Amino acid sequence: MEKWDSLIDWERRRESEGTFFVDLLRKRGVKKVLDVATGTGFHSVRLLEAGFETVSADGSAEMLAQAFDNGLKRGDHILRVVQADWRWLNRDVHGEYDAIVCLGNSFTHLFSERDRRKALAEFYAMLKHDGILVLDQRNYDAILDRGYSTDQKHIYYYCGEDVSAEPEYVDEGLVRFRYTFPDDSVYHLNMFPLRKNYTRRLMQEVGFQRIETYGDFQHTYRDDQPDFFIHVAEKEYVMDQDADGEYPDATDTARSYYNSADADEFYWSVWGGEDIHIGLYEDPGERIDRASRRTVERMADRLALTSDSTVLDLGSGYGGSARHLAGTYGCRVTALNLSEVENARHRAINEERGLAHRIDVVDGSYENLPYPDDSFDVVWSQDAFLHSGDRAAVLREASRVLRPGGHLIFTDPMAADDTPVEALRPILDRIHLDAMGSPDFYRRELARLGLTEVGSGFEEHRDQLVNHYARVLEETERQQEAGLLEGKVSQEYLEKMKTGLRHWVDGGRDGRLTWGIFHFTRYSTPE
Repeated sequence: MEKWDSLIDWERRRESEGTFFVDLLRKRGVKKVLDVATGTGFHSVRLLEAGFETVSADGSAEMLAQAFDNGLKRGDHILRVVQADWRWLNRDVHGEYDAIVCLGNSFTHLFSERDRRKALAEFYAMLKHDGILVLDQRNYDAILDRGYSTDQKHIYYYCGEDVSAEPEYVDEGLVRFRYTFPDDSVYHLNMFPLRKNYTRRLMQEVGFQRIETYGDFQHTYRDDQPDFFIHVAEKEYVMDQDADGEYPDATDTARSYYNSADADEFYWSVWGGEDIHIGLYEDPGERIDRASRRTVERMADRLALTSDSTVLDLGSGYGGSARHLAGTYGCRVTALNLSEVENARHRAINEERGLAHRIDVVDGSYENLPYPDDSFDVVWSQDAFLHSGDRAAVLREASRVLRPGGHLIFTDPMAADDTPVEALRPILDRIHLDAMGSPDFYRRELARLGLTEVGSGFEEHRDQLVNHYARVLEETERQQEAGLLEGKVSQEYLEKMKTGLRHWVDGGRDGRLTWGIFHFTRYSTPE
């Protein structure tokens, strides 16, 4: 405690943070804040300076005494301090709050998962119905996977001059940091190395529905770069879907699934990264990402795209297709997708590659498109329509926003024509749907909407569905056996995923499932 203010260096810390947390809270209309990791009071004092009604809690009476002193010295602030144990926070602290902040890498001091879950549940319970939790953590993923880099500046959190903070011991269950001060005194702290996605998963499992993660106060970052991650978790008030109508049940299920930490890590690391759809394989053992990009290229070759073309990508995922189209042809792409987590990664990559000015990433559902009639030259989608509970509505919306002479091109995993629903039950249960589309269904609905086939209208590639799901299964097992997914994707998720992949492979091999490329054009105004 006596050395903590030297380690932080209030003035340098203030300079490095800027107004990040204050702006974050003000943007969400926060007035009342509970600082559950007060320490010596840095953030509590800053919050009071900014005009927030703040209660300062900590497990250490000594820290709270120092924080109270610092409040008086730095602006004559009277801190409302409470000694509290996170596991029984509702017992020790009273009231509801617009925001709870748990900063300074404090959550890392809980070594029991049971305690971590209990603490997060207590935070959740003390928030108002639309409150937020702001929790930071050191980037332990980088330390565990690549070691602690002395080349990085490490300037954002521990800013004291001539103070060094380096890990002395590292494994998956313990990181022991050594702190050396200018007077040659040495201190140690033991911490549990929280992986980023593990923390996000715990938050989701206790009830937080939407989580944004920043790296060193930036929304755009590469996972290996930040010293610290900052999670902003919303205790979102979800109205009844019938009353709200934002997302139908099937779409909302897909949104929740793709927003999960497990799904995000799995699809990025295993399924193909930028392109998370079925690929066209020239060889059964070909890399997933290469085969998946070939599908994009094959579809794009069918279109006469120019820099004047406007494309709507429905279910755009991480944006691989959007970037290929914008980067190759110079066209404008609107990428609409229901997963806010995927969209955040999509936007970040667009910025890195200088394509943000050509691609507009939009959070939304393709069952109710927020665009006027006749808006786009091309409506594009890859393996997304299956997640809808009302595919006829999706096709109506796609046709509505398509300009006369425009093209609708899409792929979708489907039931083979005349396949009984019960024969698809293992797959339907996995994706939480009652039925799937089929080639005949899509042809019939598109014809009813006045769209005309280009060529045969449907280029079937059932064998590629089998190839793709088999390759994803092989890659999952390879990465799992090599330990590459340890601590990143839960074992429960992986086992369920492998079971599901086997169902897809079996369904394709025995003729119950199919996949391919649909291509239609609109020559008249749809009904």
